[in-house]
Amino acid sequence: MSQPVLHHHAVGAEDATRWLYVLHGIYGAGRNWASFARRLVQERPDWGVELVDLRLHGHSLGFAPPHTLAACVQDLMALVDSLGRRPQAILGHSFGGKVALMSVASLAPAQVWVIDSTPSKRTPGGAALRMLQILKRHQGPFAGRGDAVAVLETEGFAIHVAHWMATNLVAGPDGYRWRFDPADIESLLDDFFRRDLWDVVESPTPTSEIRLVRASESDVVTADEVDRFERAGADGRVMAHQLHGGHWLHVDNPNGLIELVSRGLPGAAS
Repeated sequence: MSQPVLHHHAVGAEDATRWLYVLHGIYGAGRNWASFARRLVQERPDWGVELVDLRLHGHSLGFAPPHTLAACVQDLMALVDSLGRRPQAILGHSFGGKVALMSVASLAPAQVWVIDSTPSKRTPGGAALRMLQILKRHQGPFAGRGDAVAVLETEGFAIHVAHWMATNLVAGPDGYRWRFDPADIESLLDDFFRRDLWDVVESPTPTSEIRLVRASESDVVTADEVDRFERAGADGRVMAHQLHGGHWLHVDNPNGLIELVSRGLPGAAS
């Protein structure tokens, strides 16, 4: 059975000469990066940005299992083929960072930006897994979005996180439910945590440059992992940066991230 094509939204001129594909984190959607994309193309009008909804997220629904990083890459390849726009760069945040790294072998972008994500295999944990357990306990229906927000607040999430998460609710005849099945999200997260992609970083393809951006107020990327990135970059094709802010750098420090990426993308004036 053929899979649907990922939902996407282009920002910038249709005749842009270079394209950056942006991959969001778990529970997110391409629209989360819309402000970043608009500002980036103002700084770099030679670039266009494709904001992608990964499978099970945003409007990219109806995808059949297995729900894995490899499947996410296959989806991305199918989108690229349908658009006829090869990505000269791919930017991935958190979950999307590993998808971006895994896509290097297939899409060979000139540059990959890994935003506060790690190539390491890890024991499952953190806020994403805690959110998943809550979604399993509270699948709905909810009478309104506010009821879901109240549940997430009661479970200990900040109100701005609860409101952001509530964007994943869809209205039905019996009320609001999550747009995804928590079991499917669990499959994605399981594969995310068990994958080790250091080989992509430490033996990069000759055509692809890899840039890690660590958030200073986040514990996602450790100091040892930054050191490992820097050791891998002896030939200048792997680089590590740090910006002040929390895990959602495009929200916490948009100016810093825009400046870093706009200057770092290929073709920037020296």
